[in-house]
Amino acid sequence: MRMLAYGTPADMWDENFRIGETTIIECMKKFCQGVIVNFGEKYLRRPTREDIQRLLHIGEARGFPGMLGSLDCMHWQWRSCPKAWRGQYTRGDIKHPSVMLEAVASHDLWIWHTFFGVAGSNNDINVLNRSPLFTEVLEGRASEVHFTVNGTGYNMGYYLADGIYPE
Repeated sequence: MRMLAYGTPADMWDENFRIGETTIIECMKKFCQGVIVNFGEKYLRRPTREDIQRLLHIGEARGFPGMLGSLDCMHWQWRSCPKAWRGQYTRGDIKHPSVMLEAVASHDLWIWHTFFGVAGSNNDINVLNRSPLFTEVLEGRASEVHFTVNGTGYNMGYYLADGIYPE
């Protein structure tokens, strides 16, 4: 758990817990497999058509017809970032290395999309540029979402976001 939480290497814990590095790695893999087996079918998946309809219904009830969720990116400080990589993960205005996380969540805090930005993606636009979130839309495979605002009909859902993202 600490390896996942803090991003530390396995050999950091072998003296504290008197467990060999390979055993620690094996335990971490089994833990991750357990999470996938127990929670994957319900939580570690893309939203279904039923999920999308539920999200649209909730959004409309809250005054946002056509909204699929809230989109934002956040910096997670990477305390144990290797020195050789720090330049790729450090922004000028933030003095410590960080990893960018893009997430989409509904009002009930169901996080149904996450994407960690790649090296060098130190701002929201760069992460969004690489994100698979809009791949289905760009390839014409996204679910159609029909809603009307001020008499104008739309056939694509949207994400509530702050003003930094392109339209």
